[in-house]
Amino acid sequence: MNDMNCRFWPGVLVGLFLMAGTAHADTKIDSTRVTANENGHLSDSTAMLLSAVVVTAKSPEDHIMKIDLNRIPLNTTQDLLRKVPGLFIAQHAGGGKAEQIFLRGFDNDHGTDISISTDGMPVNIVSHAHGQGYSDLHFLIPETVENISFGKGSYYAGKGDFNTSGYVDFHTYDRLKNNMVRVERGSFNTLRAVGLFNVVNTERSNAYVAAEYNFTDGPFDVKQNLNRLNLFGKVGSRISEQDSISITGSTFTSNWNGSGQIPVRAVSDIGRFGSVDMTEGGHTSRTNLILNWNHRINDHSGWQNTFYYAKYDFELFSDFTFYLVHPDAGDEIQQTDNRDIYGTNFQYHHHIDFANSTLQFSAGTGFRYDNIHELGLSYVTQRETLNERLAWGTASETNLNAFASASWLVGRWNLNPGLRFDWFNFSYYDKLIPQKGQQGAQAARVSPKLNVFYNVNPTMQVFIKSGLGFHSNDVRAVVAQNGKEILPYSVGADLGTIWTPAPGFIFIPTLWYSFLQNEYIWNGDSYGTSAIGSTRRLGVDLTFRYQPFHWLYLDSDVNLARPRLTGEERGNDYVDLAPTMTSTGGIAFTFNNGFTANLRYRYMHDRPATQDKSIIANGYFVNDLIMSYQKKAMVLSFQIQNLFDTKWNEAMFAATTRLKGEPAGGYDQLTFTPGTPFFLKAGVAFRF
Repeated sequence: MNDMNCRFWPGVLVGLFLMAGTAHADTKIDSTRVTANENGHLSDSTAMLLSAVVVTAKSPEDHIMKIDLNRIPLNTTQDLLRKVPGLFIAQHAGGGKAEQIFLRGFDNDHGTDISISTDGMPVNIVSHAHGQGYSDLHFLIPETVENISFGKGSYYAGKGDFNTSGYVDFHTYDRLKNNMVRVERGSFNTLRAVGLFNVVNTERSNAYVAAEYNFTDGPFDVKQNLNRLNLFGKVGSRISEQDSISITGSTFTSNWNGSGQIPVRAVSDIGRFGSVDMTEGGHTSRTNLILNWNHRINDHSGWQNTFYYAKYDFELFSDFTFYLVHPDAGDEIQQTDNRDIYGTNFQYHHHIDFANSTLQFSAGTGFRYDNIHELGLSYVTQRETLNERLAWGTASETNLNAFASASWLVGRWNLNPGLRFDWFNFSYYDKLIPQKGQQGAQAARVSPKLNVFYNVNPTMQVFIKSGLGFHSNDVRAVVAQNGKEILPYSVGADLGTIWTPAPGFIFIPTLWYSFLQNEYIWNGDSYGTSAIGSTRRLGVDLTFRYQPFHWLYLDSDVNLARPRLTGEERGNDYVDLAPTMTSTGGIAFTFNNGFTANLRYRYMHDRPATQDKSIIANGYFVNDLIMSYQKKAMVLSFQIQNLFDTKWNEAMFAATTRLKGEPAGGYDQLTFTPGTPFFLKAGVAFRF
C-alpha cells in the first residue's frame, strides 16, 4: 500500500468532516421530492439534499440511499452492491463469477448469509454447484436501477432464507424520462456500451427496453476475454382504477477466462498477474420473467402479487490446489448447474387510523421451487478431459413461507412485531449411486421479530431491532447428514440512533450482536460440508452523511466487528476471512455548470485467514476518481480506478497447494487474486 496515500487521504476526510460540522446546508426542499433520475445523475429540476431527510420517518435510510444513488455515479453491478453501507465485495475469477460479499463480520462467500432480490424475484440460488446462496447480479443493467432497499441483521418478517447478516433489494424503473445511449472505452482493451429506449410512454401504459455489452481483457497475463451481453425489457399498464401490472423480462450470457488465485511463493516466477492454471474460467446465463400485479382495494388496503420464473445455466472451471491431488494431470475442477426456478410472493397490507394512533398491518405468503436438472463436480484437464466425477445428480428444493407484521405508531413510539414461518422440502438423486434412489428430507423454521423505534425529538430517533433468521444448507449436505441441522438459526439485536445534529448532517451509530447456531456451508469445490460450529459477532456500525452546501456531499461508513467461534480456546477461535474493520466513503462535488467529481475510498483491515490466525489476509486502501461533465443532452465521463496505483490483493484464501515439481503434501500458504492496478476509462452518453 502507498504509505503517503494511507496517511494523507483519511486525514483529509476527517478534516473535511470536522470543518463541515460548523456549517449549515444553505437550501431545504420537501422530502417528497427525493427521487433519482434514470441515468444516476441529477436532473435539472431536482436538487437532492440531506436536509430533506425526515429523521422521524419510518425508513429515513431509504431517502439516504436515494441521495447516495444520485450523488455517486453507477456503471457496474459491483457499484450497485457497494451502495449498501458497510457492504464490501471482492472479485476473484476474471469478472464472470459472482462477487464475494462481506457484511457485518460475515464472509458471505457469494451470498450464503445475505438475501438479495430484484423486483421481487430472489437472486440467491439454493444448492448451487459452487456455493450455497450463490448470487450473480450481472444480469442487472445498472442504469435501469431506480432504488435500492436494504436492511442489516435478521429483523424483517418479509425476508427468509439467507437473511442473517442482512438483505438487499433492487428496484428497476417502471418508466424512463429519456432515451439514453452510452459508450465507454478503458484500459486493458475494455469496452462497454449501453442503451435505454422508450417504446411506449403514455399516462396509462409504458414500455422500455435496454441492452448492455461488456468486454475486457483485464490486467492479467492470461487475457480474460470477458464477453457479457444483457437484454432487458419492462412493460407496465394501469388496467383499471384499482389494478396495475408490470412484466419484466431479462436475459444475459457471459463467457470469460479466469485469472485464478496464486500462492504467494509463485509470484517470483510468474508475477502478480500470472496464472498457475491458464485454463480457468467459464460461462453462465440467466433468463428471468417477472409479473407484478398491484391491486388497490380502497384507501386503506391493497395487495401485491409477484410471479417469477428463471432459467439458469452455469459452468465454472477452477483450480485451487494445482498439483496436490493429481501430480501429473493437475487439480482443475468443473462445476455445472442447470435448473429452472419458479415462484410467487403475495403480500396484503391494511392501514387503520385510530384517534391517537395508526396501525399498519402486513401479511403474506410465498412459494419457491427449484427444479435442478444437473448438479455436478468433476476433476478435468484443461476444460476438456474428464478425469473423475466427484458428484453428479439431479435435485429439487421447495420452500413455502408465510409472515405477518404490524407497525403501530402511537405518540413518539413505533412498535413493529413480526412472525415468519418457512417450510422446506429437499430431494436428491445421486447418479453416481443410483441404487440409493431418491433421497430427501423436510424441515421448518419459525422466526419471530420485534423492532421498536422512539422519536426523541424531530432530530433524533432511537431504535432497538431484534429477531431470528436462518440460512438453508445445500441439498447434498442435507442428504449426507440424514436431514439433521438443515436450517441453523441466527439471533441478533441492534441498538442505535439516527441523529441530525445540524441541518444536512446525519449520523447513525449502531451497536449490534449476532449468534449463528452452526456456521457450516457446503463446499462445492471439494464436495463436503465445512461445519465449524456456532459463532458470535459483536460490532459497531458508524454511518456519516453531510451536505454543507448543495454542491458538496460527504459520506463515510465505518464498520467494526469481532467475529469469534464459540467453544474454542482463545487464540484458536477466529473465523476464517471474516472482516474485522471496513470503511467506505468519499467526497462528491456537483456544480451548476454541469461538472461533477467524486473521490471515493474503500478500506479493508487485516483479517485472519485461518482459525489460529497463523495466516493473515492483508488489508488494503484503494481510491477511485469519477468525473463527468453534462452539456445539454450530452454527458462526458472520466474514471480512474485505483488512483494511486496501490498494490493490493482483492481476494485472499488460506489453502494447501502444490506447484509443479514440489514435494507431496504441498504447502499451507496464502493464495490471492491481485486487485486492479491503475485503470482509466472514458465515456460519452446522449439523452434524447
